[in-house]
Amino acid sequence: MKVFITREISEKAIHLLRKEKFQVNVYKKDKPISKKKLIKNIKDADGVISLLTEKFDKELIDKLSKCKVIANYAVGFNNIDVEYAAKKKIIITNTPDVLTDSTADIAMSLILACSRRLMEGERLIRQGKFKGWQPNLFLGIELKDKIVGIVGAGRIGTEAAIRAKAFKAKIVYFSKSRNYDLEKRTGAVKLSLNNLLSRSDIVSIHLSLNEKTYRLLDEGKLSLLKKSAIIVNTARGEIVDEKELIKILKQKKIFSAGFDVYENEPAINPELLKLDNVVLLPHIGSATEEARTAMALLAAKNVINVLKGKQPLTPVN
Repeated sequence: MKVFITREISEKAIHLLRKEKFQVNVYKKDKPISKKKLIKNIKDADGVISLLTEKFDKELIDKLSKCKVIANYAVGFNNIDVEYAAKKKIIITNTPDVLTDSTADIAMSLILACSRRLMEGERLIRQGKFKGWQPNLFLGIELKDKIVGIVGAGRIGTEAAIRAKAFKAKIVYFSKSRNYDLEKRTGAVKLSLNNLLSRSDIVSIHLSLNEKTYRLLDEGKLSLLKKSAIIVNTARGEIVDEKELIKILKQKKIFSAGFDVYENEPAINPELLKLDNVVLLPHIGSATEEARTAMALLAAKNVINVLKGKQPLTPVN
């Protein structure tokens, strides 16, 4: 049976697939595969390991004549029409859990970078403008006793909250249901989204992207933020109205913002590049050796299980 992988991933995962006697074909270029080449490679594939850059819509899914499984190399799966795939009897899987800590680490990194204005300080040094210690140079804020609002208290949101708690912050969260584990471990309080946004000193976004969360943080929601607020997003760019967020950043209506994801990724709004009160990362939330290897192995194991007639480890549909 044939397995197509849309980008180079850990060699350990590829070795695992070949060990199981699958014919593995990997797209070697380190950039998204064109739709034409993707169709050519998936039309007779029994299994596919895909990245977020590949949009498996109805048109593309219809090209899958033999495929039994699409293993998404991500915890999110908004790049795949999951319902239509189910109608075509194609199993979709993702990679939860294994990237939880790495992404929570990046969220905390953004919070710290924004609160202590690290990037502004680093630029000053590189530009050769540092003239010595000054009492009012790049004054930031401490996390102690600040309210950190977790928007989406799933695995990653929970771990981000635990990290913030270690810095002596107070935790509030917004979620569809109560997270008793989070409450027990951090003393977190569940709030409505509006209440969280208006009360929080720091807002960290950890929602999955779907029809209900698309631009959930629109103009009205963003207007609730404190002037001293920090907002960071390590989930999906489309959850936030990016143009509106840029607008309030320009007007200094909030303190700063940290981005690891963008609304029109990989395109970056050029207005963001002009702002000093932002920290911009190139979608590296899960970019650790440990997480990316574990993601690849989990995707491979999902493919192996399905093609051998077993239950997938982490099914989405």
